[in-house]
Amino acid sequence: MKAPALRGLYLIADTGWLASGRLVAAVATALDGGGALVQYRNKAALDAARRDELWQLAALCRARGVPLIVNDDLALAREIGADGVHLGRDDATVAEARRALGDRVIVGASCYNRLDLAQAAARAGADYVAFGSFFPSPTKPDAVRADPDLLRRARAALDLPLAAIGGITPENGAAVLEAGADMLAVASGVFTAADPAAAARAYTRLFAPAKNGDRFIFDPPVRGRI
Repeated sequence: MKAPALRGLYLIADTGWLASGRLVAAVATALDGGGALVQYRNKAALDAARRDELWQLAALCRARGVPLIVNDDLALAREIGADGVHLGRDDATVAEARRALGDRVIVGASCYNRLDLAQAAARAGADYVAFGSFFPSPTKPDAVRADPDLLRRARAALDLPLAAIGGITPENGAAVLEAGADMLAVASGVFTAADPAAAARAYTRLFAPAKNGDRFIFDPPVRGRI
């Protein structure tokens, strides 16, 4: 089954960059600049204030018609009715996410600098795979480095949307898209900017219009087990 079409600026709302009380307003502003989907990433404890903020974020994304993806946490994704989940190497597997959340959610997987991980994720039913870090990143300074040629090989080997992450700027993002990325995943490049909308707009200008004129297309498949 062909994967959903995911394309555009992938906003990583990392609470390491967004102080409590600032998250929803910052994401709303970034969406004004053309963000296509949002990932909530919180590596600290989810206290009552953060949980309330996350519910507000979920309401914002629903109102804007933008998918909300939760990083790592299947239970939290289920609780807030998120549109999907993003998984790393130490998280649940794609198959476990499917069992927990069903077939009509977006499941993404970090594959770092390894095509074999992406191929395994695709076989397990992932909707997209992410590679990186492509450039030095203040969010994950010790992340493994990926090479644009990996995107070219992945584009030839996989029928899945590809996300690129790690130190991506409006200046270097075009080369990553040229190599085969469908999405540019960005945290600090948008959320440390004085004007997140203007920062997001600088990224979204890198994308040619989609065929139907939309910035985001998601048509969840009825998925058979592999």
